[in-house]
Amino acid sequence: MIADDALVQVLPGSVTARYTPDDLAELVVLQRCCWVQEALANDTLDIPALHETIAEVGDWAQAWTTLTVRLGHRLVAAVRGRAMHDSEWEIGRLMVAPDLAGRGVGSVLLGVVESLAPDTTERFTLFTGAQSSRNIRMYERAGYLLAESSPDGSVGVVNLQKSAR
Repeated sequence: MIADDALVQVLPGSVTARYTPDDLAELVVLQRCCWVQEALANDTLDIPALHETIAEVGDWAQAWTTLTVRLGHRLVAAVRGRAMHDSEWEIGRLMVAPDLAGRGVGSVLLGVVESLAPDTTERFTLFTGAQSSRNIRMYERAGYLLAESSPDGSVGVVNLQKSAR
């Protein structure tokens, strides 16, 4: 279990923990539910999170530092982070159950995953859909700035970055 009083304040009774294989089936369902909203906002079904197999989700969930949030027995949120190039912490797959969106859970969970970055981290980076205005606003409120373009040239995807110092 990960101690996080701020998350309990916005979602009383919630428990934040590191991913375990027992979370996998629910994580896949939560991811698909959340990325349907992204598909609608960005007018495309060409979103990797909608097409990953259960094995692929399990692979990244174990390879990254992945956190889950439960409310009772229900998996309601998750996020992942990983060190890149010794000085960058990449954050991804930040998801909150659609019926709980807008309560601050995502913002708090973003702060929790940032706090797990190694001390050598100089920059946080993440990606979202170019038309995901709600997500972009949340990231900007957290101090992220739009980078010039997506490093891999992905169309419809924006890169946001924030100094870790």
